[in-house]
Amino acid sequence: MTREKNNLNIHTTSTPIPSTLPLNKNKFTLSTKELTELAKKLRRHVITMIATAGSGHPGGSLSAADIIAVLYFKVMRYDPQNPQWPERDRFILSKGHAAPILYAALAESGYFSVEELTTLRKLNSRLQGHTDRTTTPGVEMSAGALGQGLSFGIGTALAARLDARDYQVYVLLGDGECDEGQIWEAAMAAAHFKVDNLVAIVDHNKQQLDGWTQDIMNLEPLTEKWRAFNWNVIEIDGHNINQIQQALEEAKTIKGKPSVIIAHTIKGKGVSFMENNIDFHGKAPTPEQAELALRELS
Repeated sequence: MTREKNNLNIHTTSTPIPSTLPLNKNKFTLSTKELTELAKKLRRHVITMIATAGSGHPGGSLSAADIIAVLYFKVMRYDPQNPQWPERDRFILSKGHAAPILYAALAESGYFSVEELTTLRKLNSRLQGHTDRTTTPGVEMSAGALGQGLSFGIGTALAARLDARDYQVYVLLGDGECDEGQIWEAAMAAAHFKVDNLVAIVDHNKQQLDGWTQDIMNLEPLTEKWRAFNWNVIEIDGHNINQIQQALEEAKTIKGKPSVIIAHTIKGKGVSFMENNIDFHGKAPTPEQAELALRELS
């Protein structure tokens, strides 16, 4: 075992678990139009799950739907029949309260049945209010306390270097979560160790638990902050399928530094009375509201 300064160039050997999937390939071949419809379907799942449970976080789940759709149904490589496949790309949901949108994608991609989504937050369910990697197939990190996912992602990305694997690690952050000092410690470390198989995505919907981010802890200038930490920065419309896909593909080509995608989004996207409505950060819709939301998303 050898270590080179600053880039953790450690070599180890391990026996991979075989997968039937070709390397470097997502199992879906969806068009932009199909991805748009798929994102809408994921949003419908979110509304149904949270309304059925009577609790949950719809706003930040809806804002991330397009990003999740492109990751799981266009970009990432994984095998639902072999969740621990060593060559899989890793997705880390740092903003763990947005678990419903991740569960929706995992169900639609084949990790478990769509019918199981209605067990969200129920006793003994595998789908709890925050992600739990010990119980839910396809979940990479147990979440709850904000600010930890980027650090976890760095360790996961460095493990690829140690094991001589080429998988990518994607970490979805909330913008309110970027108030946490640990995010910026991790940002400094990722650049220092040149973790170029790591992509952070900031769901920049500009709201957090009790208000607008600019009023609670102003993040601006956000892009300049990440650049100052020596990250490659890509700024996009987080609801534009083509821009999301292009940004993720560009990030794969960057060598010698990590990449961050600042995705400008709308909290509650897709449901008119939830959009930019802080009340729906962590409140379930009533049955009547859920019915209206599902009509808008049809």
